[in-house]
Amino acid sequence: MLLGIAAGTWAPGLAHPLEVALTPILALLMCATFLGVPLARLGPALRDVRFIGAILTLNFVVVPAAVWLLTRTDFGLLLAANPVDTGIRVGLVLVLLAPCVDYVIAFTGLAGGARDRLLATAPLLLLMQAVLIPLYLPLMVDVGSLHIEPGPFIEALAVLLLVPLIVAATVQATRHRSRLARSLERAGTAGMVPLMMATLFTVVGAQSAQIGADIGTVLIAVPTFVLFLLVMFPLGMLAGRVFRLDVPGTRALTMSGATRNSLVVLPLALALPAPLHAAALVVVTQTLVELAGMLVYVRMVPRLIR
Repeated sequence: MLLGIAAGTWAPGLAHPLEVALTPILALLMCATFLGVPLARLGPALRDVRFIGAILTLNFVVVPAAVWLLTRTDFGLLLAANPVDTGIRVGLVLVLLAPCVDYVIAFTGLAGGARDRLLATAPLLLLMQAVLIPLYLPLMVDVGSLHIEPGPFIEALAVLLLVPLIVAATVQATRHRSRLARSLERAGTAGMVPLMMATLFTVVGAQSAQIGADIGTVLIAVPTFVLFLLVMFPLGMLAGRVFRLDVPGTRALTMSGATRNSLVVLPLALALPAPLHAAALVVVTQTLVELAGMLVYVRMVPRLIR
């Protein structure tokens, strides 16, 4: 992350190439993640009604209530203290309503959570947010006739979930009779940490120059994102207890509630009308705050949920 900040600040010309490289790097990270998950266990994971109910309740009932409190009341700190541009509010609500479906699986594995169950629910989470965000957004901020396009959600489903899943399933199905498949599986395991590092570097390097150009907008949004991370930790633990999940399930649930789908909603924010241009910058800011927060989460989740 520090290298990414340095690259984006001192060589802003790298921003566009890094942005182009982000999707394939993230797809490789997802391949490596899926190779480490016994895909034969996805069937039982899909039948885990308790976990599915918990993750849907947390992300689409509890999180919207928390977002409303953080963006519409005094809980929002700087939001309540200052007249806030509508674009900033739109960016905050847009990104915080969308649960992550990609690198959260890798972070959950690092935190000792049930990444197989989280992987099994990822397509459902993506579908639900595509349906519910256009319904929730007008309730939390006045967006007029703003229309949310489904394209980025469909692209994310294909590129970041379906294609890596097919690759991983093919490798796992042929590993007993193919030396190449066994080599790819070992490479996926060995490449997990380097690919996570590459993802962090690429995300931060692609966006840090833009962040530096409008630091005032960033400073307004940061406290809300930090508060969200602080609030969702106990709420995730509480939801796990209410739904009587085991330790790996509660860890996965807590990670899911805290991580947001910034890399998928960023194209939506970039496509908004010019008066709402600040929304994209807010989404980028959330990415940076969340990635720093995840470094804390992967340490604290195993210690506090045990």
